[in-house]
Amino acid sequence: MEVNNRLWVKRLSLSQQLIVLIVCFVSFFAVFFFIFVNSNVNNYTEEQMFTQLSETQDNLSYIYHSVDVDTTQLAQNDNRMIDSYFFKRDNEGIYHVEYHADGLKDDKKIYADVYNNLLVQDAIQKGPLGVFYEDESIARVYPGNKYTYYSIRMLEDDVVLVSLLNNAYINEFKSTFVENVIDITVFVVGLFFVIMMLWVGNIIRPLHIIKNYIDRIRVGKEATMKINRKDEIGEVAEALVTMQEELNKQEKTKEEMIHNISHDLKTPIATIKSYGESIKDGIYPYDTLEKSVDVIIDNANRLEKKVRSLLFMNRVEYILSQDSDEIVTDMRDVVDTVVLNTKVIRPEIEIEKNTMSSLFRGNEEAWRVCVENLLENALRYAKTQIVITLDEEQLCIYNDGEQIPEEILPTLFKPYEKGRDGQFGLGLSIVSKVVHSANYKVVAENVETGGVIFKIRLNSTDAHLT
Repeated sequence: MEVNNRLWVKRLSLSQQLIVLIVCFVSFFAVFFFIFVNSNVNNYTEEQMFTQLSETQDNLSYIYHSVDVDTTQLAQNDNRMIDSYFFKRDNEGIYHVEYHADGLKDDKKIYADVYNNLLVQDAIQKGPLGVFYEDESIARVYPGNKYTYYSIRMLEDDVVLVSLLNNAYINEFKSTFVENVIDITVFVVGLFFVIMMLWVGNIIRPLHIIKNYIDRIRVGKEATMKINRKDEIGEVAEALVTMQEELNKQEKTKEEMIHNISHDLKTPIATIKSYGESIKDGIYPYDTLEKSVDVIIDNANRLEKKVRSLLFMNRVEYILSQDSDEIVTDMRDVVDTVVLNTKVIRPEIEIEKNTMSSLFRGNEEAWRVCVENLLENALRYAKTQIVITLDEEQLCIYNDGEQIPEEILPTLFKPYEKGRDGQFGLGLSIVSKVVHSANYKVVAENVETGGVIFKIRLNSTDAHLT
């Protein structure tokens, strides 16, 4: 079920995912509002109402103590939503309402509740542990029809101020508060939605450009792409453009290489064919039968080498994909074997070996082909000498031939690249594949005193094999 849900989400576009996100956000906020906010609005309203009562009584108390004013006029100047009453106690201890008596007595229940509280507070005040002191308030909640909250404050020993808050004001305050919260919520959600839509649009637009660019490349059409962004999308777009340029370059180089390989294969085949036909007719194209056969053998060897390189290039991925993590090869044995087999190519070149037993991780056949390609490359360009050095850390093959142009060095190990003599080859690309598959690295460097050296060594993060 969880997998199906994930697949369902993945089928949605970014815009649809955004809409789902907004709906979930609004639903969650609605539940939160009605459960949490609605449950707290009464508490907030009650707090605000008692604050209003307290401020009203503070003002009336201040005026009462500082100005000689009639209590009737004082009460009439009060807040229209708060009804204030002055209760005065006579000599017999009975409280009388000096103002608004008829209006208060209309609500007999609250009048009785207020009056009973006056008597209770009066009894406490007269007792030995009186707590109702002058100018202190007692706030009460009364579930009446017209009034809900009221507050009692003693102004003098025989004068008490009672303020009652009208239900109409309470309901109006609560309604206004809830409406404001809803308005703010709608505004925030709307603003959030607009910002998210702009943000998603800013993402979708370059993605569509990238998709169109890839579609045109896929069908072989010319395509250009310019996305002026510095974020991850811009990096992807730049990488795609760079990749396309590299692929175009490799495709062009591959076509040229295929043409050259075809020519390289055609030449020895034509030579072998023509020499064979001539010998069959009793004609020796190269003076004698033995020399003519030597030409055929030499061209056959050239042809075999070309075919073997092409076949191994196709097989190298399979060979390197085999599990060889626990296989190690003694590179001294590999070097000795390769030198013995290849030194006959140019016997006049001195091959000096400074080798010791050293274990390299990887398949022996792959390492043999790797060293063979490096040594044949060295024999091709060496003038008089090749030096092979092998220790526990690296394998180095030096030749005293001409140095490699600096502009060629960065692409020397890429497939289908031209060499320094302008010809194509797969040898060094095979070397690179073998070396990197075993987690080694290979570099070519020009030597200051002359010549070129190829080095194969462990990556710095790998431990040495013992």
